[in-house]
Amino acid sequence: MTTWTRPTTDPGQLDDYLGVNVFPLPINPSLIALHTEARDARTGHERFVRTTQRIIRLLLETALSHLEYRPRSVTTPTGFVYEGVEPVEPTLYAVSIPRAGDALEGGLREIRPDARFGKILVQRDPTTKKPTLYYSKLPPGIAGRQVLLLDPTIATGGTLLTAINELIAAGVEERAIIVVNVLTCPEALAAVLTRRPDIRIITSHIDRTLTDQAFMLPGIGDFGDRFHGTVAEVPAAREQK
Repeated sequence: MTTWTRPTTDPGQLDDYLGVNVFPLPINPSLIALHTEARDARTGHERFVRTTQRIIRLLLETALSHLEYRPRSVTTPTGFVYEGVEPVEPTLYAVSIPRAGDALEGGLREIRPDARFGKILVQRDPTTKKPTLYYSKLPPGIAGRQVLLLDPTIATGGTLLTAINELIAAGVEERAIIVVNVLTCPEALAAVLTRRPDIRIITSHIDRTLTDQAFMLPGIGDFGDRFHGTVAEVPAAREQK
């Protein structure tokens, strides 16, 4: 029985978002193989971590390319000039949604150890799927900055919207929020982008739909449980958020 309100989706609506608000990683056999391994209920903890870390690295590098850059010229060791770019904002701000978002934070710390990190803890009711904000710790100076919002699974969109609202309340502009996401679905994208149409979402895959229990289909299970090696329901593990 459905215990939550399913967002209304138009089959053509997703096409309107692609390349404007939503930027999936290019589909290729390597990425499909990574998803196959990560989604397999038989994949153990260590292998799940190794596999998803590879996906996360691709996502983070793509997300960084969506920041604002300006021209910068450098002289190479051979004495020639290379016409390159550098970030407009030298300080990178990132906010994760624990616990699953910690996986993305760890990957970003390896790439940009100089970044400033924050956390927004949101939990949803297992029956109604409604989110509740429990904790918010944002880095000083985040107002007016570009921010990477780290959330690996977006199923209903409620948790993500709560986190976005918290960032906007702290002075972050909607258009400056870049969501980094492993897996989402059309219902979540519709729910989020109809309310916050100026954000961008970088994702590795858009699943087909949600079940009546708000599980993504085919899904990946409880990302946080699988990444951190805690007990999860297998094979029909639950998605967070």
